[in-house]
Amino acid sequence: MLQGGGALGSYQCGVYEAMHAADLRPDWVAGVSIGAVNAAIIAGNAPEHRVERLRSFWETVCEPLGIGVPIAAAVRALLEAAPSTPALHAWANSLGALGALVLGQQGFFHPRLPSPLLFDDGSARATSFYDPSPLRATLLEHIDFERLNARGAVRLSVGVTHVASGNLRYFDSNHERIGPEHIMASGALPPAFPAVEIEGELYWDGGLASNTPLDHVLSAQPRRDSLVLQVDLWSARGRLPRTMGDVLDRQKDVQYSSRTRLNTDTTMQLHRMRHALHALLQGAASHRPAGIDPATLQTMRGWACDRVFNIVHLIYEAKPYEEQFKDYAFGLGTMREHWATGLADMAKTLAHPAFFVKPPREASVVTHDVHRAVAAHAKGR
Repeated sequence: MLQGGGALGSYQCGVYEAMHAADLRPDWVAGVSIGAVNAAIIAGNAPEHRVERLRSFWETVCEPLGIGVPIAAAVRALLEAAPSTPALHAWANSLGALGALVLGQQGFFHPRLPSPLLFDDGSARATSFYDPSPLRATLLEHIDFERLNARGAVRLSVGVTHVASGNLRYFDSNHERIGPEHIMASGALPPAFPAVEIEGELYWDGGLASNTPLDHVLSAQPRRDSLVLQVDLWSARGRLPRTMGDVLDRQKDVQYSSRTRLNTDTTMQLHRMRHALHALLQGAASHRPAGIDPATLQTMRGWACDRVFNIVHLIYEAKPYEEQFKDYAFGLGTMREHWATGLADMAKTLAHPAFFVKPPREASVVTHDVHRAVAAHAKGR
């Protein structure tokens, strides 16, 4: 399960690379926004090509355009030659973000000229600051949509927000054919990008409604015993702001984390209730409890469940020098840093084999988080 987060998304690729090396092969990937892009690349390629295709995509879209090319090269050379300091990294990230805002990103998007503020016709040119049409060609280059939609392929779900109703919807390869437009809709974050039309309806970025596909995955029918890797790009927990920049940064963390811990805890409570209901109905299997009509019993059986969910949670922890523009600070250096962090976090997670052991049936649902485990261990010492 891959959360949205723009330029932070290469963290998920590092996580997947470590998974791949450990021979963990997902049979279902679900994502929102940039998480939908990463998920589609995973689902739309043979296992032996997935890491290579992910890397190619990110190296493509993290290249600047125009005058940004020599500037980015000079900044990378400076970072390699000079001692690494938080101030220098923050400056380099700010340049990457500024380049994305002013020039766009190769194979991803470019600014609209003239300004959309000059139009009021409801078109894409009037309702978005950037044209993401280059992304379509990049997706077609990196994703085999025939493979993605083939029977028996890795299942793909991508979250979108219906513009007219504001409701969250998931397009799912188990139920419909997925194309580039579905992936682009999942990442159509306004006002940067225009809504994407699919079958006569307009859709925006799924992160507007919910940035984490947890509910969709765990509520799917039929329920099965599942090992779930939840890879989030925003941390709900953080330091108290000291500056206006900190305020803007913290605001994004809270908004886009989609209350991850609360949702996970709520899901755990709900699933434990399903288990309790299953046990109750098993005890009453030989007779119908007094006062309960057959229709109510049938409804109760629909809610009951004895499946077990094992959720392994990875959350990107932003560096101190990353600021409110971290989700659009595209750049090769920043991308590789995020990727390396994901690789390291998953390696630490894999060092805890108990995280991947199927829980006992009576446990119903358990969660693991290597950052939380390390913090608890340190506190215990």
